[in-house]
Amino acid sequence: MRATERLTTAQALVRWLVAQRTEPADGREAPLFGGVFAIFGHGNVLGMGTALAEHPELPVWRGQNEQGMALAAVGLAKATDRRQVGVATSSIGPGALNMVTAAGVAHANRLPLLLLPGDTFVSRAPDPVLQQVEHFGDGTASVNDAFRAVSRYFDRITRPEQLLSALPQVARVLTDPAECGPVTLALPQDVQAEAFDFPSSLFEPVVHRLLRPRPDSAVLAHAANLLRASRRPLMVLGGGVRYSGAVDAALAFAERHGVPVTETTAGRTLVRHDHPLHAGPLGITGSASANAMAAAADLVLAVGTRLQDFTTASWSVFADDVRLVSVNTARFDAVKHGGLAVVGDARETLGELSVETWPVDPDWTGRAAVERERWDAYIDGLRAPGAELPTYAQVVGVVNDAAEPGDYVMTASGGLPGELIGGWRAVGDSPGMDVEYGFSCMGYELAGAWGAAMARPSGVVTTLLGDGSYLMLNSELYSAAFASHGFVAVVCDNDGYAVIDRLQRGNGGSAFNNMYADCRSPLEQPPRVDFAAHAAALGCAVHPVDGLDGLAAAYARARTDARAGRPAVVVIRTHPSSWTDAGAWWEVGVPEVSTRVEIADARAALDKAKVGQVRYLTHP
Repeated sequence: MRATERLTTAQALVRWLVAQRTEPADGREAPLFGGVFAIFGHGNVLGMGTALAEHPELPVWRGQNEQGMALAAVGLAKATDRRQVGVATSSIGPGALNMVTAAGVAHANRLPLLLLPGDTFVSRAPDPVLQQVEHFGDGTASVNDAFRAVSRYFDRITRPEQLLSALPQVARVLTDPAECGPVTLALPQDVQAEAFDFPSSLFEPVVHRLLRPRPDSAVLAHAANLLRASRRPLMVLGGGVRYSGAVDAALAFAERHGVPVTETTAGRTLVRHDHPLHAGPLGITGSASANAMAAAADLVLAVGTRLQDFTTASWSVFADDVRLVSVNTARFDAVKHGGLAVVGDARETLGELSVETWPVDPDWTGRAAVERERWDAYIDGLRAPGAELPTYAQVVGVVNDAAEPGDYVMTASGGLPGELIGGWRAVGDSPGMDVEYGFSCMGYELAGAWGAAMARPSGVVTTLLGDGSYLMLNSELYSAAFASHGFVAVVCDNDGYAVIDRLQRGNGGSAFNNMYADCRSPLEQPPRVDFAAHAAALGCAVHPVDGLDGLAAAYARARTDARAGRPAVVVIRTHPSSWTDAGAWWEVGVPEVSTRVEIADARAALDKAKVGQVRYLTHP
């Protein structure tokens, strides 16, 4: 007879989490689940809480806000290149719903995340319970159904033995490069505590290795023929190249054939900045150099990218007769806009595509460096001292100059993604980068940095954010300080939502409700936030700076604090309207009818720009 163990649902789930292993890029086994972030309530404290307490080998970190701790779990997954997964558990009700935003971040960015929200009683005996939302027409619904829209896999465990069929699906989604995303297992609190005789084999160690599907040979041959026929091909490297560990294969392919290389947001820092084939980052928040190359390319080889609008400049950055070959493990992404879908792992596919050489116009190959040098001169001008208040570009320049191998730099929202993506220079064994610009979630900058600091203890994690993001979600600064996970947060205070003010006024709108000066207040002198005092109260080291001259020294001190395991916050006032501009167009919803002449003019410009928008590419 097969051996069994009588365990509660929660105990069995935790035992299974502990048994799952992963094989990171260095080849050494590690836990698949890198840690659990928990805020306990009546819906999970006795079930999941008791089970987690029995397994100290699975670290549990106390969060302050459910959204923040789940975002930290996302940051952990990104910092490990999806080789490890963060887990977050909460009670039912507001605690559960607070995690929905984090699920959206993981879903949009194709990142693994395991959410374990408590749920109402399956028995319904005590209904309605505290924090239960009752649906008049559906007795089976709970607030956790909100996760369905932002989960790759959703399940509600209503009997202990359902884990036997659910857990293989959980592992599949979290480790499959094509399906990767958030998983939600809703756990009713009575079921968490119910016992079952689980087979002991469920808890045997399993090593999850990176899947590397090979492309169809006929499709691969078609792609090779298209590449051979092109004279001005361009490679676009996305996050899938990073998660596949395909950087060497991508550069070998580019060098073998003389193909210029650009990067997406998720692909930034994959290529050394001064590589002769590096044309820069592509798109709205990218570089004029890469955008110029894209406009002239006759074929785009997109590898591991979902071709988001910020990469494609709302599908205006490419010529209307360009051919698209899309290499991706997810067919959903590969078929977009009529491109040739080459479904397969980035590393293996590029290796198979690079069997023979074919000619590329040498002038085209050399143009990458020429265009990038022009962009470098532009960035140098932006970084040069001179402005009354420091600009974002200058702040990024100071951080970039101090970066060391093994470091990691982050941002997520506002104007800083454009500055970091467009202006950062990756050199040699450069810092990694996490610009969360799939969901662009304000507050990810601090919470995600906590998770990244856990995953990358050997380098310094630096996150750059505006005052708006700091105020949106800052509670996990205390979590990081309490847990002694050090990182540096550079807070750029520009008095409001400056980049949205730019978008508003740049499209004909009046300044309204974005900068504090344009927000309603009955006070003649509304209060200013003392970010340094606030961060200090949360246990952080603080380094306020009056101007650009003192930033380098303050940042150096903050790096020392971070290495010692203490979050450090550098606060600096920055210019509200100085930006890096890649010269690309972005489609936004400008009103067709308005009383403002400026908005009418902006709408006319939008309609004119849409004429050049590629709606569907010529099928290869």
